[in-house]
Amino acid sequence: SDITLPGGEKADFAVAEIVGSIASEEGAYATISDAHERLVKKPNDPRSWIPSRIQTYAAPASYSLHNLFRPPAFDWSKLDGEPVRFNCRDEGLQLLSDPVLVEDISFADIGKGTTVPNERISFAVDGRRVDDNIAKFNEEFKRGRVADPEAASIVAGNSVSGIALWPRLLLDDDVQVNTRHYPEGGHQRSHWQTVMPIMAPEPVAVKGGDRIDVVFDFDVPSEVTKPSSYKITADVVGV
Repeated sequence: SDITLPGGEKADFAVAEIVGSIASEEGAYATISDAHERLVKKPNDPRSWIPSRIQTYAAPASYSLHNLFRPPAFDWSKLDGEPVRFNCRDEGLQLLSDPVLVEDISFADIGKGTTVPNERISFAVDGRRVDDNIAKFNEEFKRGRVADPEAASIVAGNSVSGIALWPRLLLDDDVQVNTRHYPEGGHQRSHWQTVMPIMAPEPVAVKGGDRIDVVFDFDVPSEVTKPSSYKITADVVGV
């Protein structure tokens, strides 16, 4: 929206819900930069913004349906890079590693341009998470009457489908909005979705102790009319 305050007056604070499942995807950089210049009296004061900071967390994940529906019957490549969007309580998505902060945007110190230029992060596949995920997938597959749910859950629990991402909002120094449990990334109720691009036609086998090397390349334009773009590449390194 194009907003001009009457008489050139500026606001004491701004409330902005422009936070996507990847925090910057709804144009926060360009929008808050414009508000800095035109709309807020003390834009460099964190108390001028609600929220004051937005973040994106990421972790490799296993996805039950990616394991059940495989080529040639189901062609995941038709998504063409569009991520799958999950309710944050969807037990069909399970994390393999501890989450890592990949995007951190302070509205008081807003910048323009790329936020994560080719950031490389190595995730360790956690064997305890794998065991827990196998148990959860087993329950899901039993409810869905999947043939041999125990075997299917072992395969699914020892696989990676993509890199899951979700937002976290810091309203001030004391109040946070967590869309997944913080810091471990567990499921909880939230109206924000978790997103995950499917990164291969079929799940890639992993096991506890393996390493997943990921490169995050986030391009966030300074113009609000231009969409952000997000590129993620990953390699599994076995032990």
